[in-house]
Amino acid sequence: MPETSPPARRDDLRADCSRCFGLCCVAPAFSASSDFALDKPAGRPCPNLGADFRCGIHRDLRARGFPGCTVFDCFGAGQQVAQVTFGGRDWRTAPQTATRMFDTFAVMRPLHELLWYLAEAVTLTPRGPLRDELDAALAETRRLTAGGPEELLALDVDAYRDRVNPLLARAGERARADRAGADRRGAVLVAADLRRVDLVGANLRGAVLLGADLRGVDLTLADVTGADLRGADLRGADLRRTLFLHQSQVDAARGDHRTGLPPALTRPATWSLPITPLPRAASGRPGSGGRAESGGRAGNAGRGAPRGRRR
Repeated sequence: MPETSPPARRDDLRADCSRCFGLCCVAPAFSASSDFALDKPAGRPCPNLGADFRCGIHRDLRARGFPGCTVFDCFGAGQQVAQVTFGGRDWRTAPQTATRMFDTFAVMRPLHELLWYLAEAVTLTPRGPLRDELDAALAETRRLTAGGPEELLALDVDAYRDRVNPLLARAGERARADRAGADRRGAVLVAADLRRVDLVGANLRGAVLLGADLRGVDLTLADVTGADLRGADLRGADLRRTLFLHQSQVDAARGDHRTGLPPALTRPATWSLPITPLPRAASGRPGSGGRAESGGRAGNAGRGAPRGRRR
């Protein structure tokens, strides 16, 4: 790959729950499923949320029926809304801010996810016209995240995401140019056995790889933007140079000590546990129906777009 620019600033795109007000435990709705043990409407605190805004069962989320919570990533949107947008005022002591705060979080979270993807794209792209466009989009997105509640709530975040996604797709294509592989954009590969499929340089943007068997597969330069890796078996797979792979995708998958990961990502502690069969929903698909839905304005993007799970 060609020499690229220095990494863009990403420290503020890591969740810091100690500076948040448990927004991901209040703002979204979720339904009882293999991912969540109960129904919770949008705007109502999860019963496990403590007075200190921390999860009371954090160490036992999977055992207590909340694996969906363990793979959520706000990309730092929680502390941005809590400490910057609302100046450190929490929704309990200032209840008049609650609805606006929760709706703002539903906009901020996809913006922060876009920031992560744009920052990653900048590191992959050498200087030139495409890099200039990425830098401009990164700066504009950062400007939006610094706005007040009124500006953020007036933003059509889905339309903005649709404007940025083609730029990210071009960055992925540029990074894969020398080793472009199969085009599996948006492919539904639920529980598919992919162990003998060549996925080097593959376009997997928005692919549904729920419970897929990827043991030993080389995913070098594969673009996994928005790919659903929940329950995917990555034991022995090589993801060291996979494009746009983020921590929540890794957390949602299953792997072991042989799974190769990029230096910036952390090997989940659950990967040391025995592999158990995935639960099956009524449809017969592993883990289906377990996503939480945003209670605010920002819904999931279309296939191939950056997207995340709502806890």
